[in-house]
Amino acid sequence: MSGTPDDDDLEELRRKKMEQLQEQAEGQASEEAQEAAQQQAEAQKQALLRQYLTDDARKRLNTVKMSKPGFGEQVERQVVALAQSGRLQGKIDDAKMKQLLKELQPEQKRFDIKRR
Repeated sequence: MSGTPDDDDLEELRRKKMEQLQEQAEGQASEEAQEAAQQQAEAQKQALLRQYLTDDARKRLNTVKMSKPGFGEQVERQVVALAQSGRLQGKIDDAKMKQLLKELQPEQKRFDIKRR
């Protein structure tokens, strides 16, 4: 009874554990890279918004984002798309932001109740 089977089993367990640790490290590295890319894209978006929106328009957009995050993100994407396509002349002021919000706002269903 030399004990070599136990040594072989132990070596196999060590090898499997090392493979698991390497896979975890690779997974974390790719997650960190994705997070860094998302942060960079967010920073670029914020820079574009600062460039093309007046302070009042940015305040209005931030207010919208706090109350309706999804809609606020949609408006931000629209402004960024307009800026990147070159269709913006000058900055968007508060009045233009109000108009843009009205245009992008989904149609609301109205219920009129009439009493007899």
